[in-house]
Amino acid sequence: MEFDYEYFKREILKMTHIDLNCYKEKQMKRRIDSLIANHKITGYEKYVQALRTDTALFEEFVSYITINVSEFYRNPEQWAYMDKEVFPYLLSKFGRRIKIWSAACSTGDEPYSLVMALSRYVPLSQISVYATDLDKQILAKAKVGLYGEKSLHGVPEDFKKKYFTKIGPSYQISDEIKNRVQFQQHNLLKDRYPTDCQMIVCRNVLIYFTEEAKDETFRKFYQSLPGGGVLFIGSTEQISDYRGIGYQRMNSFFYLK
Repeated sequence: MEFDYEYFKREILKMTHIDLNCYKEKQMKRRIDSLIANHKITGYEKYVQALRTDTALFEEFVSYITINVSEFYRNPEQWAYMDKEVFPYLLSKFGRRIKIWSAACSTGDEPYSLVMALSRYVPLSQISVYATDLDKQILAKAKVGLYGEKSLHGVPEDFKKKYFTKIGPSYQISDEIKNRVQFQQHNLLKDRYPTDCQMIVCRNVLIYFTEEAKDETFRKFYQSLPGGGVLFIGSTEQISDYRGIGYQRMNSFFYLK
């Protein structure tokens, strides 16, 4: 038997429940081949064997194939629109106790940004953000809440002073913000979606999915939202058949159920 990439994808699915068929193959295979070469391992079979026995190698693999590029208030013009248009709409539609799902939340920058942004409208005690990601290591970093100065570039100055403490070259986010976020591991391609969130934020991760996986995910988001709920997507993404799914477009990155 030839231990090719098809074999590798099948074994990874068994081990991790991550379906590599849902990712753009050329791009993902190049990343994985590079990782294998870095460890001087010959072939997919030996790498699979190593992943089964070496916990650190396994966790590195999951972290490596999961795309984690994040920062606070990424694309500030979109956050400005959310602040001026989306939050007032959601509050008038659903009341003050809004729950938001930050899907593929990476290192926590996005869910913490959501808490801070919404705090301009309602007390922190009434804010609830559900944050999920596939990568356990990334979720662990998110729970710690320690960031470099570059990540905080877009944070409003009043929030930076109020909610961050400088520790050496890094910044620690305050517990009062962290306590409003519930982190959990979740696989967008496999696990059940929550149905108690009035807004879903999923940005700059679906670009790595195949068109079929993207469409399925956008449809699942639609089913997950209540009537009048809002989906916020990334600046690199678009929902090609949003009308067919049932969305109305608020602007280029916000869609209404």
